[in-house]
Amino acid sequence: MSTPTRVYIARLAGVAVFDPNGDQVGRVRDAVARLRATKRPPEVVGLVAEMPMRRRIFLSINRITSIDADAVVLGSGTLNLRRFEKRPNELLVLQELLDRRVQLDPGGQPGAVVDVAMECSRGGEWSLTRVAVREQTGRLSRRGHLHQVEWDRVRGLSGIADNRGTANLLAVLEDMRPADLANALQDLPDARRNEVAAALDDERLADVLSELPEHDQVEILAALDRERAADVLEEMDPDDAADLLNELPPPEQDVLLDLMEPDEADPVRQLLKYTPGTAGSVMTSEPVILPPDATVAEALARIREPQLSPAVAAQVFVTRAPQNTPTGRYLGMVHFQALLREPPADLLGKVVVNDIDPLRPTTPLPEITRRMATYDLVAMPVIDRSNRLVGAVTVDDVLDHSLPRDWRDRDALAAPGTTDAALDGADG
Repeated sequence: MSTPTRVYIARLAGVAVFDPNGDQVGRVRDAVARLRATKRPPEVVGLVAEMPMRRRIFLSINRITSIDADAVVLGSGTLNLRRFEKRPNELLVLQELLDRRVQLDPGGQPGAVVDVAMECSRGGEWSLTRVAVREQTGRLSRRGHLHQVEWDRVRGLSGIADNRGTANLLAVLEDMRPADLANALQDLPDARRNEVAAALDDERLADVLSELPEHDQVEILAALDRERAADVLEEMDPDDAADLLNELPPPEQDVLLDLMEPDEADPVRQLLKYTPGTAGSVMTSEPVILPPDATVAEALARIREPQLSPAVAAQVFVTRAPQNTPTGRYLGMVHFQALLREPPADLLGKVVVNDIDPLRPTTPLPEITRRMATYDLVAMPVIDRSNRLVGAVTVDDVLDHSLPRDWRDRDALAAPGTTDAALDGADG
């Protein structure tokens, strides 16, 4: 194996995994160590890699030819695609050890684990040999010293962890996309998942909640105090917040809505009034809306705003004032490709199109899907009886509500078929 003899595992998190042909097959998410009956340090038996569609698989350490800070390379393109499940005598290093409260021998100095190193012996066996521990000083103004010590000099690495911090685990997870972070949270025990979720800032937690199964959303929200929960709901898109509140009893919905800022709560209240499975219940109430006298340049500037999703930014809806939903009279929409073809100084009123009938709030989901597929649209306007724009249904809204209810739940995912990588025997 062409690799350093000592590797710190937290530095591997997110590193790309490649097959012998140089094709990426996934990213490292953790290392798996097997506990021993003796006092010897745990043996590292493999890595956990996340593949497309958020599926986590086991990579035997014996099938890895090199490990470094930039890449993990496999010696074979043959993979076991079964979803990884931890065995009773195994330890997930990052998930279970980072931030764990421990004591250093001699003297019993308290500290927290910030990283764990694995080393390869001359016989080719990998073991957890060293632990990076930061002292706990008890002083808010000062960070404790960082110690790198042998595994057997640290007490508290085995058994059930007491309440612990989240800083080091969050550092490992911070660069993940919200969907990948949501997937990682599903791997954690409930208490640990709630701790990590609560440590995220409001905006980040709002993004992650939108990617979790409904039962996990509810449990995380319930673990927060109500004012914090209301703050997180304010950061969510109104349609996502409405979907989450729909999972709660009406009295709890009312409490949280009352704690939200009125400007944030009002669009959510409106969405909660619509019948499930209709355009009104799945639409976003905050599409890009401009008046007809806005210029093409102004429209392009709006859709470049980084907080907009690609589906929402794909078109501009043109209405009379006011431009907040429900708007003035709906005039039509302009796709971003059309904007790119027009002179920047031209007015939207000159390029707007309205040759496709808008949806009504009561339009059922199957009809929405049929019409979007017929006209190759990524979004459609939703208007009320007074011809006012009340929202827009995007293709991601349709997908979210067309897939099985538990599609985000990893435990409910069916095993995928064999792809480019062939199935082999179980590695772990």
